[in-house]
Amino acid sequence: MKRMVERLSAVSLSVCFIVALCPIASARQLSPDRRREQITAAEALRRYEERLQTTTEPVLRLNLTTKLAPTALAAGETEKAKAYANSLLQQAANHDCHCNYGDAIHVGNLVLGQIALAADDLPEAKRLLLEAGKSPGSPPLNSFGPNMLLAKDLLARGEREVVIQYFALCARFWELDRGRLEKWKAIVINGGTPNFGANLVYLLSIWQVEDWANPRWR
Repeated sequence: MKRMVERLSAVSLSVCFIVALCPIASARQLSPDRRREQITAAEALRRYEERLQTTTEPVLRLNLTTKLAPTALAAGETEKAKAYANSLLQQAANHDCHCNYGDAIHVGNLVLGQIALAADDLPEAKRLLLEAGKSPGSPPLNSFGPNMLLAKDLLARGEREVVIQYFALCARFWELDRGRLEKWKAIVINGGTPNFGANLVYLLSIWQVEDWANPRWR
């Protein structure tokens, strides 16, 4: 029985990993013609919202809201972004055993942190960055790592200590960081800003790599 439970757990994590990375994998496999199809954040938001209206399954709603919050922010819909981020954190509280729970905690707090920073509420932005770092992780977070956009913006405000604290929190779940967090920490300590690369877009820009040519989004 114990061996069966372990196998089921492993299968569950594999499914979560595949589902979470599906948009990225789809984008890589698209033909050149289909890759040219790009839509705006506003259009992506509209399509996500339409799908949310017809989705009743709780976990699927959680997944959609994880996309909706940052997409609304990218579309300039700040109030919607705030509402979706708060909804995301509320939903996450009911799915703390699901593998996407960690993504929800991370994304919800980062979106709210960006909104707080834009409103010049620096203490709240710093608090939310640390809350995002308290995510328990997820298959994508454990592999590709956390999003660093809010951390970079706070560095631009001279807030180095909180970013170093964020690195320490992220180290608890980023299993495949290959020493990047320590390198970034050294750069920050020396007064610089690391080149965060793709970690500036992970999880917050899913709409940019969705396979919008798929009929399900029509």
